[in-house]
Amino acid sequence: MTTIEPLGHYTKLSVIVPAFNERNTIVEIVRRMRAVELPMAREIIVVDDGSNDGTRDVLQQLDDSTLRVVYHPKNRGKGAAIRTGLEYVTGDLVLIQDADLEYDPDDWPKLLNPVLKGRAVVVYGSRFTGERRNMLFWHWVANRFLSLVANVLYNSTLSDMETGHKLFDRRIIDQISLRARSFDFEPEVTAKLLKVGIRIYEVPISYAGRTLEEGKKITWQDGAIALWTLVKYRFVD
Repeated sequence: MTTIEPLGHYTKLSVIVPAFNERNTIVEIVRRMRAVELPMAREIIVVDDGSNDGTRDVLQQLDDSTLRVVYHPKNRGKGAAIRTGLEYVTGDLVLIQDADLEYDPDDWPKLLNPVLKGRAVVVYGSRFTGERRNMLFWHWVANRFLSLVANVLYNSTLSDMETGHKLFDRRIIDQISLRARSFDFEPEVTAKLLKVGIRIYEVPISYAGRTLEEGKKITWQDGAIALWTLVKYRFVD
């Protein structure tokens, strides 16, 4: 990957929202995304990843000129949904936004600020340096451990590799070959960025974590896959 410097001036933010069975939160997250004040145009691309709980019916009512909905006929995973969303983006910045209300769109300006000031081309929102509703202990341990592994393997100092709030200069994400199908998107994209020398900028964000009973979908198996993904991409492309 060639060195890519920040443009300093960007005209459109493309927001990819992977969604699977989020009927109870999708209306509110769309309302919040539309309400954020930005210094540029925005487009919102929701990828419904085979929902079967009524999310699709709700999305059909929300689809308009500011929000495009793409449908997977069956559930393929978060990584696959993001890769599908990347096929439709037209902005020069790309942001990942989960549909479950754990991450607040009001934090978008924090993520954008380093890029607009020419300090970064990739920004991660860290859940461990900002205000938050405390996550479950073992989720906290797993997240911290995976970030430590990423730092050891790729000579970095990230505090939150697994964050769902990631902002990319479009030129960067277009040059990365992504294969992730599920929650392995986070370690894969992080590993591939760090491996080619991209310095990731972190900013504090708020976080309202859910429990499994409230609909959280990631499990310990996903943590094991994330660990393997970090190790794998250290030694292969």
